[in-house]
Amino acid sequence: MRGMHDILPAEQPWWDKVTRTARDLAEFYGFGRIEPPILERADLFEKGTGAETDIVQKEMYTLRTRGGDTLALRPEFTPSVMRAYVEHGLSRLGQPQKLYSIGPIFRHEAPQLGRFRQAHQFNLEVVGGQNDPVYDAQVILIFSRLAEELRIRDIALRLNSIGCKVCRPLYRKQLQNYYKRVDRKICSDCARRLKGNPLRLLDCKREECAPYKAKTPNILDKICVTCSSHLKQVLEYLDELKISYTLDNQLVRGMDYYSRTVFELAVEGPGSELGSFAGGGRYDYLMEMLGGRATPAVGGAAGLERIILILKAQEAKPPIKSHKKVFLIHVGETAKKKSLNVIEDLRLEGIQVAESLGRESMKAQLKTADKEGFEIALIFGQQEVFEKSIIIRNLRTSLQETVPLERLAIEVKKRLRS
Repeated sequence: MRGMHDILPAEQPWWDKVTRTARDLAEFYGFGRIEPPILERADLFEKGTGAETDIVQKEMYTLRTRGGDTLALRPEFTPSVMRAYVEHGLSRLGQPQKLYSIGPIFRHEAPQLGRFRQAHQFNLEVVGGQNDPVYDAQVILIFSRLAEELRIRDIALRLNSIGCKVCRPLYRKQLQNYYKRVDRKICSDCARRLKGNPLRLLDCKREECAPYKAKTPNILDKICVTCSSHLKQVLEYLDELKISYTLDNQLVRGMDYYSRTVFELAVEGPGSELGSFAGGGRYDYLMEMLGGRATPAVGGAAGLERIILILKAQEAKPPIKSHKKVFLIHVGETAKKKSLNVIEDLRLEGIQVAESLGRESMKAQLKTADKEGFEIALIFGQQEVFEKSIIIRNLRTSLQETVPLERLAIEVKKRLRS
């Protein structure tokens, strides 16, 4: 299906490396894994992500059940995690709750480089407690460390504050007043956003809107003292961590629930055409939007497909696939049958073993073992079955030795160590 993609065996080492690195970082910083369902009630995202957002209006996959409910394939994790936080009483546990997720999301986007209709995200949420700027910095830190540990070069972090309930309405009004003077010159999407979601005007990438966007009022000059203090503390934590950043007064995010801190990470140079690979921010009002009580929260997500494409664009060395060093060759039907238990015995000893049981020719099996670079071949024939032994052959030197089956694991481990 267009926009969906298969992750083939040759790609799995990349995915294993990225997801393993993400998981290890999240757990080191005290995040526990949560796996919300792929299908949720559509109104969860309409309330949370925002009815006026492009995600809900243009990109969300919905379906109607036989019972008349409208469900949606999740376009993001955050509203689902917040629902689970309430539904399972996580507010009664130690606060804040630090949660992470890894899995697919679905958006009906135009398929292009780095954009898929089924994509995968590494997601972080810090929910509850106080709206402490240290957690904004920690979320940014984890995404920065993810990129560093994967050896992604030329990382660029952009930050902004989009204010709070007190100061943002004033800025929205100023933005609307500014754009009303040019409303016939901007694109159709911006004309729609002007009425329902004016902050998203700053996110427009159309060339015809660029001259007007460049002259918009600076939100950093309009935020209140509390929001300014919050941003200052976030930046101080990042300075302490020696994480470089750029303040971008036109950075906004695609969801309605963000407040105060918003951020994005991208690369400069090879891979920059993919855009940001991670982003997020603070969303202290989301729980109220979902019908709950005020609950501070901050988080973000990284796109796994984009990270892998950036690694390839920067010519990173592909991860080394775990190689099975032992190849079992059978000769004859009786040996083939007995080979099954030989393989199981080796598995119990922690020895990875490959085989080609569907081939009968010893020559063909040896050719496969040699082609795939195995170090050791185990040759098991009719005579070996009768004598309860097996031949261990070094495929590099062609030296071989017959050993009793009961000593096979010991002898193989001895040769693998040498």
